[in-house]
Amino acid sequence: MKKRLLRNVRPVSAGRDDAAVDILIDSLGVIEAVSPTPMREAAGGDVEVVDLRGAYVSRGWVDLHTHIYYGATDISIRPSQCGMVRGVTTLVDAGSSGEANFEGFREYIAGGAAESIYAFLNIGSIGLTACNRVSELRGIEDIDVDRVLATAESHPDLIRGIKVRASHVILGGWGMTPVRVAKKVARILRRPLMVHIGESPPTLDEVLASLDPGDIVTHCFNGKRGGNILDDETILGSVRKALSNGILFDIGHGGASFSFDVGKRAFDLGILPFSISTDLHQHSIHGPVFDLPTTMSKMMAIGLSLQQVIECVTDHPATALGLKEPPGDFLETGQGADLTVFEVEEFDGDAVDSQGARLKIPRMISPRLAVRGSLAVKASRNSPAD
Repeated sequence: MKKRLLRNVRPVSAGRDDAAVDILIDSLGVIEAVSPTPMREAAGGDVEVVDLRGAYVSRGWVDLHTHIYYGATDISIRPSQCGMVRGVTTLVDAGSSGEANFEGFREYIAGGAAESIYAFLNIGSIGLTACNRVSELRGIEDIDVDRVLATAESHPDLIRGIKVRASHVILGGWGMTPVRVAKKVARILRRPLMVHIGESPPTLDEVLASLDPGDIVTHCFNGKRGGNILDDETILGSVRKALSNGILFDIGHGGASFSFDVGKRAFDLGILPFSISTDLHQHSIHGPVFDLPTTMSKMMAIGLSLQQVIECVTDHPATALGLKEPPGDFLETGQGADLTVFEVEEFDGDAVDSQGARLKIPRMISPRLAVRGSLAVKASRNSPAD
């Protein structure tokens, strides 16, 4: 296995300027050296030199909300469709699997993926086997607390929290009960709860009041009437209180859950996402979502800086997952390489949100290379022509 020299890249990270550096990765995938460009290749070493011509480099991107249990649910895609080939080195499945079918997720999805894989376990036993055609939460018989706890406790390396979908198209007349049960399970496990919000009931006020610091509200900028964060002054107060209490707001774009209008107005009010994720599945990968870099570019178009966007797909989701604290410098020597190389290009086009609204996108984030250990994969955006 050769060493790999990433030449002429500009780090994007708090505390670093964007001066170009060279990064030498040894044959085991560990960062061996970082120095101002140009670095001399290691004497006597067999080194593959990759000239990246001034592109940016960041910690490897994390997509906190995907559906990648391919073949076991009717909406899931393969990790390879939305992972390293799109610049994403870590994928998190958000509730595709429940306790009844998680073993298959571990063996057939997490076990063979090039990416780091984690999951939020669905509180409903069957997960999203038939997604919205057959709700995972039709009644109390669909939740087995003992089995959920046993499954999560048996797979602490993969299962980072519990997922519940809290909208009436899933819960019917069940109201807040599944959310309360899921919250109790998450507390026992000392793991976060990820809550899908959307059509009420239950109301968003009720959901937010039930959460603890570190819990995650996904689809935070959806445009659904009666279920979004800017519906009225009362819910806006509840949102501000939740943020001050440490509740984490995640984009979770999806096919039906992101509005440019709600997002832009929220940004103007200082309500910002903690993490940027896609909710990629079979009904969103070909539009309106496409991939994580396109979603990141949409967030820049409505007001976030490049630095904020990168934090929302690197350090922030890693914190939400409870992973080992990353070092202050993601290019510290001696650690395994976990990097995304990308460019920010001028873009003469627009993009669409989940409600069909279009917005001019002046700059597009385009991945070029994803590196995880000794594996390096050329990356690109998922364009409509792909």
